Amino acid sequence: MSKKLFINIKSIFGILTGEDAYRLKKGAEMALVNELQYAYLAVDQGTIADFGPMVDCPQDFDGEIVNCDGQYLIPSWCDSHTHLVFAEGREHEFVMRLQGKSYEEIAAAGGGILNSAEKLQSYTEEVLYQSASERLRNLIKLGTGSIEMKSGYGLSFESELKILRVIQQLQRDFPVLVKRTFLGAHAIPKNYALDRKAYIDMLINDLLPVVMEEGLADYIDVFCDKGFFTVEETDHILKAGAAAGLKAKIHANELANSGGVQVGIANRAISVDHLEAIEDQEILDLLGSDTIPTVLPSVSYYLNIPFAPGRRMIDQGLGIAIASDYNPGSSPSGNMQLLQSIACTKMKLLPKEVFNAMTINGACAMELEHQVGSITVGKLANFCLTKPISSMDFMAYAFGENHIDAVYLGGDRFIG
Repeated sequence: MSKKLFINIKSIFGILTGEDAYRLKKGAEMALVNELQYAYLAVDQGTIADFGPMVDCPQDFDGEIVNCDGQYLIPSWCDSHTHLVFAEGREHEFVMRLQGKSYEEIAAAGGGILNSAEKLQSYTEEVLYQSASERLRNLIKLGTGSIEMKSGYGLSFESELKILRVIQQLQRDFPVLVKRTFLGAHAIPKNYALDRKAYIDMLINDLLPVVMEEGLADYIDVFCDKGFFTVEETDHILKAGAAAGLKAKIHANELANSGGVQVGIANRAISVDHLEAIEDQEILDLLGSDTIPTVLPSVSYYLNIPFAPGRRMIDQGLGIAIASDYNPGSSPSGNMQLLQSIACTKMKLLPKEVFNAMTINGACAMELEHQVGSITVGKLANFCLTKPISSMDFMAYAFGENHIDAVYLGGDRFIG
């Protein structure tokens, strides 16, 4: 964490000061991004110490100097919804879907969440750690500097703990900020198909106490949707999590208008995620709450289902976060740069709105806004240097390239 001085920056993009640096951007302000052209930025002890125009650049700096000629300096991406630890990909299901098979037919043929859970149960923590480590390295190189990771592909006492322990080890070994979410309520496993209550009781009475004893999670999550967990079951699980000390995050309204938004708000969820199937009432309810709507455009792209109405949500005054939902079944990518383009072209969002949704608003959706999400003096020096580009709009426009040249986490360049 030596001192560094970044000079000749084409533009520092994503500057926030005062109270604005620590709150969600909403409505029309999502299209506003502060930048400073031809600038310098100083890092000391892993945090942003100073920045300003090059005419005011320190002349007697005693640390490392990095020349950023032609490069943008931007906050690293804040990906607030992923399932990064899983056993195998599910590309065979991709082919089945192209052949016209429905979700139900794929599940009947051994696909879906239950398929991933069955495979994971035979994997050791060491093997899961190695594959997840490789995914995480690749995501960091693409610009991600803080990330939430969920369990949910275990669906048994032993395997859910296995995933959460792997996430904990990733948190220890990598310089990214990691938030951990217990998602035992991702689906009902086959061996509990005839007794849903027994599985929920196991999650609450057996598994949750161990999760808390080992300090393995920050949040608790439930897949509240058609064919998964009901509003009543979700409320029961979230209340048990809250009693144990876990705040709520929730999968809501991906497949149907399930009531997931309302039960999330009632349980003071930090975020409700997906929202492909919501109406005006859910938007009004979110406007009257502190719960952050998080949309996952690559799921809609990959599954060819409707996109969350992000344009309408912003126009009605909401602030949204955008996350990748990196997982093997419905979003096998955590590339936030590609996600920028998808959100712009398919949801009709402006590049600056998407940028804010992936930085400061993503940080808020992980309660990390006091550490990351913007270029702010005192925040962690978690930022990226782009390759020479004509403008930040070019990143969403030219979607087939990696526009990140270097990633700095805590002021140190990530080599990987």
